[in-house]
Amino acid sequence: MAYYYVEPSRTFSEFLLLPNLTTKDCSPSNVSLKTPITKFSQGEKPEISLNIPFASAVMQSVSDDNMAVALARTGGISFIFGSQAVKDQAAMVRKVKGYKAGFVVSRSNLTPLHTLQDVLLLKEKTGHATVAITDDGTPKGKLLGIVTSRDYRTSRDSMDKLVQDFMTPFSSLKYGKSGITLSEANDLIWEYKLNCLPIVDDNYNLDYLVFRKDYDAHKENPLELLDSNKSYIVAAGINTKDYKERVAALVDAGVDILVIDSSDGYTEWQRETVQYVKENYNVKIGAGNVVDREGFLYLVESGADFVKVGIGGGSICITREQKGIGRGQASALIEVAEARDEYFKKTGVYIPICSDGGIVHDYHMTLALAMGADFIMLGRYFARFDESPTKKLKVGNNFVKEYWGEGSNRARNWERYDTGGKHGLVFEEGVDSYVPYAGSLRENMDKTIIKIKSTLCNCGAKTIEELQSKARITLVSATSLVEGGAHDVILKESSLSED
Repeated sequence: MAYYYVEPSRTFSEFLLLPNLTTKDCSPSNVSLKTPITKFSQGEKPEISLNIPFASAVMQSVSDDNMAVALARTGGISFIFGSQAVKDQAAMVRKVKGYKAGFVVSRSNLTPLHTLQDVLLLKEKTGHATVAITDDGTPKGKLLGIVTSRDYRTSRDSMDKLVQDFMTPFSSLKYGKSGITLSEANDLIWEYKLNCLPIVDDNYNLDYLVFRKDYDAHKENPLELLDSNKSYIVAAGINTKDYKERVAALVDAGVDILVIDSSDGYTEWQRETVQYVKENYNVKIGAGNVVDREGFLYLVESGADFVKVGIGGGSICITREQKGIGRGQASALIEVAEARDEYFKKTGVYIPICSDGGIVHDYHMTLALAMGADFIMLGRYFARFDESPTKKLKVGNNFVKEYWGEGSNRARNWERYDTGGKHGLVFEEGVDSYVPYAGSLRENMDKTIIKIKSTLCNCGAKTIEELQSKARITLVSATSLVEGGAHDVILKESSLSED
């Protein structure tokens, strides 16, 4: 007969944290949210860690190259969606790696034989006021000059005026040589009062541009998630169908981490995919999703560098409704975390777990961390921001952004649900929706991070690891849920109200 779990399938809203003693040195400014994302052996450091425990979901409506850069600047990571052509996904990864945290690959380039009209059209398209002039019009061609808005006057210059007649020629430029450090480049910028410093190789081919404005941006983002080359760390989603072609292209583009994006990861297809990647490439790969001990151990033994937990808990996911498959996110996370800790004790190998889904309020994030998650994957949360790839619309009197699931007909991501049958999406496991527009990522993330750090202090913890060992968690009743919010009063409006 079927096996029955006696304990109900529970969600984050059914739990609360109890406070522990908060010592005088336990203030938000002393809290570190650094956390591992890839497996490591006891006594060693993980090859890749996050500076904040946030990952944006593998979704068309959430994670593109723009989101990846914005989130890496704050210390988190984006998993660029895989439900697109291989070359397009690889191009997004390549764009992110090209930022190089201060060293920018030029994205606005022309030749000397282009015209002022071309300059203005390119500026309108990219928003960039600085255009690199190379012999072949490519980002890596021989640098012949630079054009900025100070080099022309649209009120007087002819639109067909050639770039070579008004650009600042290379002979008049201050430049740095390849291999220069960001600190040295910024010293040159300040010494010569420059807005932009080109970096060229020994043959005077353009490598990067360094901008004065990026110096301030770097100072404002001390938790930037960078690789050894000072490029932003970026991840990408793959499926179990075209993974051989897709992984090759993503690795060539410089991807740091892969994850198999699926609603159910406890499959032989995932094992084959993980093992293929491990045997052929030197790249980290996560797998999932699972909701219990058996699923976790299966993927770990397959070679996964981290495991994603959660089925059916996302705000746009209807897998439970359609198939009756899934588990309350809290219950799933608690069991998998116990299995992870037992595996670590037995083998000395620590496998990070990612909680994916079920987050409604900011405090749910802290609960997920306390219950054992090393980092959290969020879709709806990030979809609301300027940096997400979807349109900002006005519906009624409110601004919203579009948000749809990878299992929706709109995404057409049947590979995510492939079970070896015919091609195509037979039924939907996600919906097409709107989420309230919330503004910039940085503004919202700052508020969320301070809430989490403050809660850690209430629990007497200054790190996620310490929170997981010290946290005391209690079940709540339906009545206490009502008591926990504002009640029996008439509320005034507040600009600091929670989303």
